[in-house]
Amino acid sequence: METPPPPRAMLDGGPQALWEPQPPAGALQTPERCVWPCLSILEGDSCPQGLFEAISGPPWAGPQQVLGQGSCSDLNHWSGQGVAGWLCTGPCWSRRGRPAALETVLREEAQRGFATLEDPLAALLDMLDSSRGWRGKGPSLEAWVACELKRCLQAQLCPGPARGSPGLKQLQARAVKLLAESPPGLVEPLVSIFQLQDADRSPLLAHVHRLHQEGKFKEAIVLGTKLRLQADLDVEKMCIPLLLQDKADLVERYVDGFPDLQRRLLALMDSWCQPGFDIRVVARYPQTTLRLERLSPRALGRQVLRLLEQHGLDPDLCPNVVTQQRLAALRYLCYKRLVERSVSRESWAEHVQGLVGQDQWLQEQLLQLLASHDDAALVAQCALDLLLPEERLPASVAAELRQLRIQERTAEAPLEDGKDDYYQLPIPREHLHFLASWEDLARHQEELLQPGQVVSMDLEWRPSFGAGGRPRASLMQVAVEGRVFLLDLPRLSSAAGGQAPQAFFRLVSRLLADPSITKLGYGLAGDLRSLGASCPALAQAEKQLRGSVDLLQVHRQMRAADRPAPGVDGAAGPRGLSLLVQQVLGKPLDKMQQLSNWDRRPLCEGQLVYAAADAYCLLEVYWALCREPARFHLSGDLARSLRLGRGERAGPGELPPLQKASTSPQQVPAGEDAAPEVPARAFRVVCDSMLQGLARRLRCLGIDVLVLATGEDHRRAAEVARQEGRVILTSGLPYHKLRAQVGAGRCLSVDCSLKARQQATAVIRHFNVRVTHSDIFSRCQACNCHQYLKVSKDVMKQLVWLSSHPEGPSGTGDEAAQTEDERETGSAPEEAPGGCTYEPSCRWLEEEDLQSRVPATLGDGTRLQLSGVPAGVLRRPGLRHFYCCTGCGKVFWEGSHLGRVAENFREVLEGVPGSREPSRAPSPASSPS
Repeated sequence: METPPPPRAMLDGGPQALWEPQPPAGALQTPERCVWPCLSILEGDSCPQGLFEAISGPPWAGPQQVLGQGSCSDLNHWSGQGVAGWLCTGPCWSRRGRPAALETVLREEAQRGFATLEDPLAALLDMLDSSRGWRGKGPSLEAWVACELKRCLQAQLCPGPARGSPGLKQLQARAVKLLAESPPGLVEPLVSIFQLQDADRSPLLAHVHRLHQEGKFKEAIVLGTKLRLQADLDVEKMCIPLLLQDKADLVERYVDGFPDLQRRLLALMDSWCQPGFDIRVVARYPQTTLRLERLSPRALGRQVLRLLEQHGLDPDLCPNVVTQQRLAALRYLCYKRLVERSVSRESWAEHVQGLVGQDQWLQEQLLQLLASHDDAALVAQCALDLLLPEERLPASVAAELRQLRIQERTAEAPLEDGKDDYYQLPIPREHLHFLASWEDLARHQEELLQPGQVVSMDLEWRPSFGAGGRPRASLMQVAVEGRVFLLDLPRLSSAAGGQAPQAFFRLVSRLLADPSITKLGYGLAGDLRSLGASCPALAQAEKQLRGSVDLLQVHRQMRAADRPAPGVDGAAGPRGLSLLVQQVLGKPLDKMQQLSNWDRRPLCEGQLVYAAADAYCLLEVYWALCREPARFHLSGDLARSLRLGRGERAGPGELPPLQKASTSPQQVPAGEDAAPEVPARAFRVVCDSMLQGLARRLRCLGIDVLVLATGEDHRRAAEVARQEGRVILTSGLPYHKLRAQVGAGRCLSVDCSLKARQQATAVIRHFNVRVTHSDIFSRCQACNCHQYLKVSKDVMKQLVWLSSHPEGPSGTGDEAAQTEDERETGSAPEEAPGGCTYEPSCRWLEEEDLQSRVPATLGDGTRLQLSGVPAGVLRRPGLRHFYCCTGCGKVFWEGSHLGRVAENFREVLEGVPGSREPSRAPSPASSPS
């Protein structure tokens, strides 16, 4: 066959120059001509047949594109030319996708080559000094050689220098100089090979400081971590830039194993959570892309609490975060008591007193929360329970408080009068059994483990509103037909319980593992994890589970198929299991005892009845769903289609769990009850900060979505809605106030128990929004902008190259090598499912649109986010265009994302078979994220 000319990069030098004819074994040449015996596999007369078979056989597609189905002699003919050039490219030296046979041959050759060298470490440094290919992003030949040498040294397959020897110190000095330009994939092997963690710390520290001064904050902290230099570096200086860039994972690894640094880091993050603190005060790093929106006090507080628990540190280190957490708990409790009225007086007062204590600031916040509610009589009852001073209460509340004291009446009676409005336990009180000893377990074991029956399970624990993680479970409820068993977990799992712990663990394990017993739960996996955390002997409880139905998953299926789901527009209505019970059985659960003290013994009568009802209602819901599955948009065989027990698999023709929903989901109803249809691009909403996942999904479908900043007053949503004609999407406490300000039909309470995709589907159905394939990705998911600039592949290559080489062309042949390596092969563009391409309506990027090329910045100051474009995308055959958001600079390109989005939203997309009418679907723009 015709032999094409060798790649230009081989003629000009660069890493390909390493693949020249081999001198005698063990020879070392000048740094410019350093040759590795381990690479003799590519020489014309010595290509092993095994290597050729490993390379040319399927599924390896590299040399096949050059050699076709040639012979070993064809490969030898190409050694040092086409194949060598191909093997030297970045993709080859990435282990991803490389056949195991080829990997084995390369490693064996590398080992033989290292064994012939007198000083492999010096040879590695010579090679790195003589080439430039390893300085760029992505995998390289040099990095592969370094990783293999590291592996051989660790396995003692080749000799290494003695620790602390003079020769090693000289090599360490040379290696430290190379670290400045080393990519992450080369840093770790260099540190290991040259034992840099034991080297002179002064040059290492100087190098880390230099990286930090140059704005290479990530590289600085990674290197400091690998070299264990944390004790000699300023933790605030190293960590603040990374926190501002939302790279907390690097910061956590940096302080891991250093308790003092962990305490200083948490104190720093806590100081950012104090009231009135402006994060922009510390954001003085113009050379980096900061993500200040991720650093709200709430988000920081969650990180701090997680780290406190993870490292077992004292919460007193973080007074601001702990106070904010207590304030959030106070708001929640006031909502439960004053709005939902779903917590008893005793439980509410106990929790509030524990949270507020003697903290005067929290006392003032509590008074403000109480004063903001309109029911003066109920607020007065709360003030009486907390012994609040009358002079600090509003006049109307103080008057009610005086009446309460005079008449000695309570505000609890109206709540108790409505007991008939809630689900009632249908079995006699004597069929509730409290089990606290092994004798109790033995007496009822046969009833609990009867094969073929259906049992329901639930857990209760004392609520905790402080730092320290989830508390231990206090009570386990197991219900069978006609009976409920309440298992006292503190007694049954205690080591001091004699035979009880072993009897309890055996009973629960047998119950979970028996596939003939159907186990019901609502969020069953979470309950089992809590049980395992409370009882270490049951840590594998979730893995033992066989034969179960999680009614939480069933409930999500029901709500996704129903439009609108009952209660979707009522923030103060029942939620979770209580909502499911209402939808199926007609009445919600009475949750008055939910937040009571479940550690108290003996439990009061109200707690016993509540716990039993919480478990028994699952049985009644399951039986009702099985009797009338079509009424709730479920398949006829509920037990078969919704089995979630581990180890069970769907039989032939059976759909996997949660897929057997109603085959024709309920569409927007026709007739006078249907909302008028609105095009996606004309539908405008404003979301509160808790619905950012929903906002991204709606933007993905072309809907104009504004999102309140974290901590921004919810009243701002009403202002925006009135001024711009937007619909408010919210959740939780603000719903009623916002709905009163914008009117009926302009505010929707979103169910937070649903996933973002399900929320988006519910919103689209509720407002009858028409979404077509052309709407998908017509807006930027990150910033909501709807204007893009189209960029050719060649221009994008130039911009990306300039962003990584701000000093300009080096004249060493690398640019030529890049051009040659990325040459198009003429294949067709990648297609998304449906066989269509993405063609948004936008104009081309022109020279006058750029304010500067380095960094690439648009005329309005928007910097293009070129760092998110992988090198592999630029080499993708057939990819012609990129799209840049003019609002935030995010770069998109054609890929397979649209196919996934279209599939996820096929029930509401116009033009999808089974929804409206077929139409041709465009292909997606894929983003780096």
